[in-house]
Amino acid sequence: MSHLESESQLIVQQRKKVLLIFFFAVTGFVIMFISINIGTLFFDLNQVISVLFGKTADTLAHQIIYNIRLPRILTGTLVGMNLALSGALLQGVLRNPLASPQIIGVNSGAGLAAVIIMIYFPGNITMIPLGAFLGAFLAATLVYCLAAMDVGSSTISIVLAGVAISAFLNAFTSGMMILNGDELEVTFSWLLGGLTGRGWSYFHIILPYSAVGLTAALFLSPRVNLFALGDEVSSSLGLPVKIYRVLVIITAAVLAGSAVSVAGTIGFVGLIAPHMARLLVGNDYRYMLVSSGMLGAVLLLLADTIARTVFQPVELPVGVITAALGAPFFLYLLYRKGGNAKI
Repeated sequence: MSHLESESQLIVQQRKKVLLIFFFAVTGFVIMFISINIGTLFFDLNQVISVLFGKTADTLAHQIIYNIRLPRILTGTLVGMNLALSGALLQGVLRNPLASPQIIGVNSGAGLAAVIIMIYFPGNITMIPLGAFLGAFLAATLVYCLAAMDVGSSTISIVLAGVAISAFLNAFTSGMMILNGDELEVTFSWLLGGLTGRGWSYFHIILPYSAVGLTAALFLSPRVNLFALGDEVSSSLGLPVKIYRVLVIITAAVLAGSAVSVAGTIGFVGLIAPHMARLLVGNDYRYMLVSSGMLGAVLLLLADTIARTVFQPVELPVGVITAALGAPFFLYLLYRKGGNAKI
């Protein structure tokens, strides 16, 4: 194959990836519209458009669509995107396809910090995003240190270390919740993970963290590609490995911590979405990260729509749906890869 033919084939492949990303975006908007329409009350497309463009006097439709469903959907979109981006970054920097914020304890670290603030500092609820970030960062750093000590050199070792850290942090969380029974109902429902009652205030909390995390993730994506080559090769190509590894972990912690701070510990989105993206657009993080974020948003919107409509009048926490989908998927990955998969 000549150089010209190779270059032409590469351009065709890049166009296919861009078209796939465009398709993910269109699918996301379609699901957002469907999710706005359906619920305890159904609204047709004309009613939804009228409310969104301020052309209706129907106060009930305006209250439900604009003040309840729309902020919930937008918040869920950012939560799904953040969890998926965090999972993709952790898989890249740890060179481990089984890494995700839920499995290696990042979500548990963020959850523990958030529960501490809710129980012991109830007057400082606005500090939850910052506390969740610190908890997520410390948990991710602990896993990284274990990996650096050669305890986590294999896929299974890193996963087991993450599971142990997660169990350790969850034990502290459960202990505090039981010892503070007055707050048990609030903290328990929050830890299950859900979007019930998430209004515009929650959207405004997560929006700046998502913007910063997404920008940083896109900036880091070409460097994450180099981590797959190994530390020695990456260093020989001019990459300051230690600096960028810390930056990637901080970015992943910001994304996961902000998601946990507004929606609780929703699991497995950060595992499923990156694998779907990798399967569809390949391993190039310049395309894979964007695809992961979009697929994470789509996945969480679908799960939330199912959680609040299928079992009416009962509404399930969305974390229950994602766990029901994600746990079998995780076992499938363990079985298929035999613990030695490559990123």
